[in-house]
Amino acid sequence: MQCWGITDLGCTRTQNQDMYQIEQLDKHTVLCVVCDGMGGAKSGNVASTLAADVFAQEIRRSFVSGMDVEQIDQMLRSAVKLANFTVFDQSQQFEEFAGMGTTLVAVLVQGKQVTVVNVGDSRAYSIKEDGINQLTTDHSLVQMMIDKGELTPEQAKTYPGKNLITRAIGTEMVVRCDVFHHKASDGECFLLCTDGLCNMVDDQEMLFEVVHGGDVAGVCERLLAIAKNRGAPDNVTCVLVQV
Repeated sequence: MQCWGITDLGCTRTQNQDMYQIEQLDKHTVLCVVCDGMGGAKSGNVASTLAADVFAQEIRRSFVSGMDVEQIDQMLRSAVKLANFTVFDQSQQFEEFAGMGTTLVAVLVQGKQVTVVNVGDSRAYSIKEDGINQLTTDHSLVQMMIDKGELTPEQAKTYPGKNLITRAIGTEMVVRCDVFHHKASDGECFLLCTDGLCNMVDDQEMLFEVVHGGDVAGVCERLLAIAKNRGAPDNVTCVLVQV
């Protein structure tokens, strides 16, 4: 198992409010986390850093080698709950952090057992030679409209409210997360990214870079370069895990 990650300001922002972490939990288990902060000049960065740190720390504290699917599911949900409480608590205590929040998407790969958790519109993809599959579902206004048949996926890409999310870490006292389970095959890759990447690079381009673009170790750099060549108006972050 190998992991790579990259984060960048993009072409217009003055501060990077994205955050990622990669943690080797044991010989056969890795945890990757990506967060995209929102809020004022300081608070978005605080929210993403705090959420990623607390989430990863709680997983490190709770993880035991050989955990089954149900135990992993509960551990991830508990870590999301703690991260949410921590960010929300800070937003209530300090005026400069009022209203801050962050997305969170994480993947825990234990051998061939893959578990993904998400809140917000940062995404996780499964990528193999025969195709790409988005494992997560965006918690966003445009996804709700797509689900209701009010927008097509193509229309959603340019819809004025495409950046409005319906769930976030830290904006309310209680948050709901989604958890997905997946059995990996040899060579399968898992890509985590913020919307700064997936708004600029489409799924088929991600697939091409992983399968045909060259050395898999350079995928994150190549995807970032594509996003920046197209103007990258937001911070851009991606993490790749190869089983």
